Amino acid sequence: MAFILDAPVQDKASAKLERSDRAPLAQALFAIEGVARVEVADATIWIVKTPESDWTALKPAIAASIRAVLAETATPLGQMGNAQDADPDVVLLRKVGELLEREVNPTVAAHGGHIAAEKVSEGIVFLRMSGGCQGCAASAATLRQGVERMLRAALPQISQIRDVTDHAAGTRPYFSAREGTSPLLDRPLPPGAVTWQGGQILVDPEYLAPRLGLTAQTLRAGLHTGDIVSVTESGAGADAGKTRIILRSPTRAWAAEIDADGRAREVPPPRVTQDASANERALAARVRAHLQALPENSPTVTYGAIARALGLWVPGSIRKVTRALEVTMREDAEAQRPFIAARAVSKRQAGLPAEGFFALARTLSRGPEPAESAKDFHARELRRLSQVSAKTGVELS
Repeated sequence: MAFILDAPVQDKASAKLERSDRAPLAQALFAIEGVARVEVADATIWIVKTPESDWTALKPAIAASIRAVLAETATPLGQMGNAQDADPDVVLLRKVGELLEREVNPTVAAHGGHIAAEKVSEGIVFLRMSGGCQGCAASAATLRQGVERMLRAALPQISQIRDVTDHAAGTRPYFSAREGTSPLLDRPLPPGAVTWQGGQILVDPEYLAPRLGLTAQTLRAGLHTGDIVSVTESGAGADAGKTRIILRSPTRAWAAEIDADGRAREVPPPRVTQDASANERALAARVRAHLQALPENSPTVTYGAIARALGLWVPGSIRKVTRALEVTMREDAEAQRPFIAARAVSKRQAGLPAEGFFALARTLSRGPEPAESAKDFHARELRRLSQVSAKTGVELS
């Protein structure tokens, strides 16, 4: 099972961890009964379990341990990360993943798809398609004519490329290579997955959570905090009598349609067309309030700590926080205020914000002066925040 983080585990390092390793991440994960092997590649942690263990119990325990280690130390791999990069398969996996995210996925995402490198063994690259690419009639041509050609040209050490996607589970994709209208997903839901109660639609968390890449507990928490959004729509005209329910997490979406007679089926979730800026502004206001409330003796906080303080736990939460911080930066630039976002820092950047902070500051013509370092610019923004607060007697608004 792959646990995909919002940022590299440690300086884009790769490693095969052993039980005897003293690295904090190794000690934490191998302390969990049932963990047999651990490999790290950039922002992905691969876990192999023992045959007798159960993912249902292992997954939340592993996720909790990973979060705890990353919150406690900036070097979860200790000093071993770079030393393990000598493993050619680990290095190749990282390079393939970087190429896919930079050159391939921005394009296939337009069709609702995604291609990931699952593993590399003896130079053989195993790719898995998901979303609109899974079961797509064009996927074989896409892989052979586009992705494979690009990967081989950039990484000649690749011996083979294998598609390990279960295309049988995606027989009704979002788009098709043949002419005509693409067929819709129309998969009947198992009994009890969706029910009516008191005029409301209820979805079984045990059924829904895996489809959003979550545990049932995280799903419930996300619905409580608003990190997962549920929308119910009633059909009109030709669709009168039908009801559609859509749930969205920061990274995935799921939808079902219920007929007037109660029959329910899974359908493709509609693409988000509405302006999401209102939600981003609302989160930006919460982030701003949290940063304003920081004590003077501890004026900075990590992105992960902000997410946890706001009750954001599901995958993609840190990306949501960084987007909200960007909103505050644009607001502050327009109002000619110091950047409140300067108080949000990355534990991997020696107490500085991530590079995106400085890049946006430059775009807003507020970045470091030509002879000023990023560290000095950050310190200047923090001083300005402190001075404004002291002058007005209140935090920035």
